[in-house]
Amino acid sequence: MYTKTTLPNGLRIITNDMQERDSIALGFWIGVGSRYEEDRLEGIAHFLEHIVFKGSKKYSCEEIKTSIEGVGGSLNAFTCEEQTCFYVKIPIKHLKKAFDVLCDMVVYPRIADDDITKEKTVIIEEIKMYRDLPQHTVMQFLFGLLWPNHPLGRNLVGTPKSVAALSRDDLKQFHKTYFYNPGNIVIAAAGKVDHARVVHLAQESLGKIPKGTHQHYLKASNTQSQAQIKLFSKPIEQMHLALGVIGYDDHNPDRYALSLLSTILGGNMSSRLFVEIREKRGLAYSIGAVASTMHDTGTFLIRAGVDHQKIIETVTLILEELDKIKRFGVKRDEFIRSRDYVLGQMLLALEDTMEHMLWIGETLISLNGTKTLPSLIKDFKKITPGDIQRVANAVLRPERYNLAVVGPLTQQQQNQLSGLFLAPKA
Repeated sequence: MYTKTTLPNGLRIITNDMQERDSIALGFWIGVGSRYEEDRLEGIAHFLEHIVFKGSKKYSCEEIKTSIEGVGGSLNAFTCEEQTCFYVKIPIKHLKKAFDVLCDMVVYPRIADDDITKEKTVIIEEIKMYRDLPQHTVMQFLFGLLWPNHPLGRNLVGTPKSVAALSRDDLKQFHKTYFYNPGNIVIAAAGKVDHARVVHLAQESLGKIPKGTHQHYLKASNTQSQAQIKLFSKPIEQMHLALGVIGYDDHNPDRYALSLLSTILGGNMSSRLFVEIREKRGLAYSIGAVASTMHDTGTFLIRAGVDHQKIIETVTLILEELDKIKRFGVKRDEFIRSRDYVLGQMLLALEDTMEHMLWIGETLISLNGTKTLPSLIKDFKKITPGDIQRVANAVLRPERYNLAVVGPLTQQQQNQLSGLFLAPKA
């Protein structure tokens, strides 16, 4: 059962008591990610995620790591477009220490010049690593097509130029605006946890910080009237493709139907694309589809790695499968099998304290509410096969398709893809 408390300064605490566990997963969620960045500060949210690990008011860099890892725990963080999360998983008897370490590094980091200088080199090497990964590059190209001239279309980690230009004042101001702001923080915990104890720890450490102001982001444009394509020739062993369209936002009632559509098309080994592209024809090792949501936009994506001689055949087959599900829909047995797969995977994931913490933390920071598994199951059971076909026709519109390909493309292949993709059959 989820228990939620909001402190007078706006800080939100949510817990899930899983008494049969011996561990606790604890997360500090900050309502900021790459889409909140100004152009000149590209990559700053990710940079700040790194720099807080370098030391805080009470703990050195080494003490942060050893305080958690030295008692069998794990510590990490991630940045995405709309949130930053710092989290630990630790035996329950070490909760107080883990909370203090996590709180101090997140809310009271050093942000020292010497650490900034060293971390710039580290992050620039991370950027280079991603650039060497075609499966990452192709997604970056796709996002640029989906959201041109918008923070969502930029590289989340920034560029070498933008990272090199970040100053201590930039980082401290960004931290003050978003991190030192209780109204922008959610503390989530799952495991063998006493809610009142977590609230007490939060009140003791953060209760006196004044509530900050709500920060806004640049709204996404979800309009597109013509298919787009980005082809990048690179001498590698495999073609990497990503096909995407704008999907639904966090509040759209059809978001679960779109998620189920992605499972039917490419969510597992029983999915249509996996069976058709890999099992029947052996064109790809990996192929899949996924739907994701954000505050005011979302995506439906298909990605694959294929033999460089088979790119035209693969893209043709993908487009045919999208057309089939729009024209003929889905049979009830396939629909039920896919729906039960989605719900079963959620049930299995939520047995883990970390997965449950991520679930309740992300839901609260994104929607300012909670969603239980029984209520989610109820929502999914309202979906009908007809909803899948209706949503497919609403979202999978050829004039809104975007295709990115990275690999050893010949000029002939580029011409064929442009002709095939930019003028799809009705």
